[in-house]
Amino acid sequence: MLLHIADVPVYLLDTEGPVIADDREAVDLIVAAGRYGAGADWTVIPVSRLGDDFFELRTRKAGAIVQKFVSYQMKLAVIGDISARVAASESLAAWVRESNRGRDLWFVSDVEELRARLGRQQPAV
Repeated sequence: MLLHIADVPVYLLDTEGPVIADDREAVDLIVAAGRYGAGADWTVIPVSRLGDDFFELRTRKAGAIVQKFVSYQMKLAVIGDISARVAASESLAAWVRESNRGRDLWFVSDVEELRARLGRQQPAV
């Protein structure tokens, strides 16, 4: 569903639905969400739609999926509580921290946190 959060077009997936399991499914999602589909700048994927393999970095699924978003210049937000996963994995915790410092991949707990972050973004010059 296309929403405008802080005046930014975002494509928000429902919490219920199939898991985005690989990079091919990520590309399908990017096409549906992006300029030739819904017209969003950001895709927001609930944690429930990514599956356990995404958060186990040794599987490389997260890297493959995120790389597609980078390649297609679509920003990605993962929404939901991943605190237990982060507490259990130093490498995941480091990746989440670094991602949240950037402008293209964020891990947020809820829509309100996403709204606040999008509202603080400075327009590109």
